[in-house]
Amino acid sequence: MSMNQDLRIENRDTLHLKVCNVIREAIIRGDFKPGERLKQSDLAEKMGVSRMPVREAFRKLESEGLIKLEPHKGAVVKSISIKDIEEIYALRSELEKMAVYQSVDFLTDDDITQLSSLVEEMEKADDADTFVQYNIDFHRLLVKRCNWERLNSFIGTLWNGLPQQTPHLLTGQIETSNTEHRKILEAVVKKDKETAANIVSEHIYRTGESLIESLKKEGK
Repeated sequence: MSMNQDLRIENRDTLHLKVCNVIREAIIRGDFKPGERLKQSDLAEKMGVSRMPVREAFRKLESEGLIKLEPHKGAVVKSISIKDIEEIYALRSELEKMAVYQSVDFLTDDDITQLSSLVEEMEKADDADTFVQYNIDFHRLLVKRCNWERLNSFIGTLWNGLPQQTPHLLTGQIETSNTEHRKILEAVVKKDKETAANIVSEHIYRTGESLIESLKKEGK
């Protein structure tokens, strides 16, 4: 990636998360190549921030499997391919379907109230960063009452494998997701676990397909 690109971040709220988003998107889009070394000082200068939020972003990106922090080298970009994305979203589609099916019957009134609030917050969100955080909370709460520990562990691994940042990458993703989230909530309120699970599965699979199509168009 050319370091002449303007990466400056003007909004200082949750700064390290915004730094993380910029770097993550560049990695997923292929702007930073596998094996490429990311220098804290260069990125901090181009984004107009100090090294601290870049350092914090590196730790988060390592936990997501997008970079590796190596002694004497710093942050090195790991390989991520269309096949990786396809596998992760296909697995999420099936496993979260199972988890939602197991969870819905045990969601409490408070859980459902929180889900409703999260849907409303996502519909009101005026930026992608805000939407993403509510979206993560929504998906976590949906499977909260699933008591299959191995299934929960598998899902957690997949969430770390590729983060839920597609609104930054796909035009119209927020609007489409909001429609789907509202349908999921309606099924949950009715305790219709089969419908809720199926919509979640289709929602995740559709997102993965859209992301793959977008990356292919860009020649990743």
